[in-house]
Amino acid sequence: MPRFTRAELLSYRDHEVPDLVGPGLKLLFVGINPGLWTAATRTHFASPSNRFYPALYAAGIIEEPLSPSGGMTDADRDLLRSRGIGITNIVRRATARADELTRAELRAGAAELEATVRRTSPRVVAILGITAYRTAFDRKLATPGRQPEPLAGAELWVVPNPSGLNAHETAASLAVAYAEAARAAGVI
Repeated sequence: MPRFTRAELLSYRDHEVPDLVGPGLKLLFVGINPGLWTAATRTHFASPSNRFYPALYAAGIIEEPLSPSGGMTDADRDLLRSRGIGITNIVRRATARADELTRAELRAGAAELEATVRRTSPRVVAILGITAYRTAFDRKLATPGRQPEPLAGAELWVVPNPSGLNAHETAASLAVAYAEAARAAGVI
């Protein structure tokens, strides 16, 4: 695992991480925006404190554990794509914390996400974070789980954010929520 100084990580502020999508997309996970570690490694959810990949494994969405804190290999990316899994973000620019994003950025990101969903045609979109979803899509009363309205033709779910800052969630509780969306997508 690489080690970054604070100054090195801060140098990745505002960088972007390419989407991980491929043909046969079934389930598109949508983060809020890349963190600095993610930007440094060009790998979604790469921070060592992030529970995304442990939750995917615990849910049975992936069949072998991934530890991408040093970056993903091509084989890791191929594994996710072969399962019909993709990853993107509402806002593309990296920040130290999601609360650095403005309401306008989140709303603009929602429109961009809708275009991405139209282009990639996943069965299910799972947005990771209820607060970001409420702000980005102007759904103040939304609750976690399956949403009543689709997003650009895809079934829409809002599931918990795997960030280490989301302290009341565990890899096990995340796995339960992620498995529901994955079952709806036909991934498990």
